[in-house]
Amino acid sequence: MVVPVELSPENEEFIRLYKLNLVPLKIVVASLTWVLHDYLVTVRDEVRYIWTQKPGFAKFMFFWMRYYTIVLVIFDALQIHSFAIPGVPSKTVCVGIDPVTRLVGGISLWSVEIVMQLRIYALFNRSRKVALFNGILFILSIGFFIWIMIINAMNRYKMIQHAMHLPLPGCPTINGGTQWAQWIPATIFEFVLFSFVIYKAIVSTSARIRLNKRLSLTAILLSENTVYFLVIAILLIFNNLMVIGATKIPWFGFGPFHGAVGILTCRMLIHLRKFTLTNLDGTLETQTFPSLKGPPEFAGGMFDLGEDLDADIDDDDQSSIQSDTTEEGSIDIPQDLESTAESSALRSQSLVAIGEAGPSRIAQG
Repeated sequence: MVVPVELSPENEEFIRLYKLNLVPLKIVVASLTWVLHDYLVTVRDEVRYIWTQKPGFAKFMFFWMRYYTIVLVIFDALQIHSFAIPGVPSKTVCVGIDPVTRLVGGISLWSVEIVMQLRIYALFNRSRKVALFNGILFILSIGFFIWIMIINAMNRYKMIQHAMHLPLPGCPTINGGTQWAQWIPATIFEFVLFSFVIYKAIVSTSARIRLNKRLSLTAILLSENTVYFLVIAILLIFNNLMVIGATKIPWFGFGPFHGAVGILTCRMLIHLRKFTLTNLDGTLETQTFPSLKGPPEFAGGMFDLGEDLDADIDDDDQSSIQSDTTEEGSIDIPQDLESTAESSALRSQSLVAIGEAGPSRIAQG
């Protein structure tokens, strides 16, 4: 007969903290695997669409986010696993590493927010008022982030000192106090940017009109921005809920958050560059010589740009100019007219959206 052993409160606390410390050790490995796998999956598109791009801010931001994310998640993995070595964690180390992990993650998020501000700047016809408003809020969010980070660092030792003597694999995974407020400034700013996207999606007519059955650049920007803001907002809220213990889910660490931000941003930039080359520059072979057997597609088959072409159209009919509405929100426009109407305005918008220089103003959507 097995007699149950009654544990002391200290032993129960040790077992609980030990289990909590094991979670980030495992999750960060999965996060690093995810980031490296995504890199290998998308490196061909990076070479095709980004390496051929002219040197500029857009190209720099892509490579910065791409490889900073990889280095950041590697740092997460090395930091967590090296601290699991007995004798490495100490009062000074555990207190000092906490603001460092938050700061390097903040740099990643702020870099993405710069890209998103450029996209909103493009969507709002390069409005300086919109850019100035978002820029001021951006600086304020960084200031509040750093202020809260300093307060949390000053209170960190008081929070973990009762567990420092325990033989845990790493620094004690203890959250509380004002740590819940760390990512509130960034979350608020993300929702402000998201409100601009929602407003533009409601009032924009170009997002609802398809030229030759093709999605407009405005529609692409709005859909991608919407997905991005939703995912980032969910991650930020989820992190805050784990910190305050509102969920039964243990603290994951920052590995999944850092990986998700970088992967989402780089895929978004690759897709926009692909759309620009395919629809505005006309440099891709799949668009230069479209097949009459089916609709032209993005490289990789991500989006269908139209319906099947009619193989029975006469040469004379193809050369005639038509502008008939075939369905609600869809207008047939000859390719030569489309190239002059779309390329000047939409290409300018895409250049601004990905961070390249463009004309001083573009057509209002």
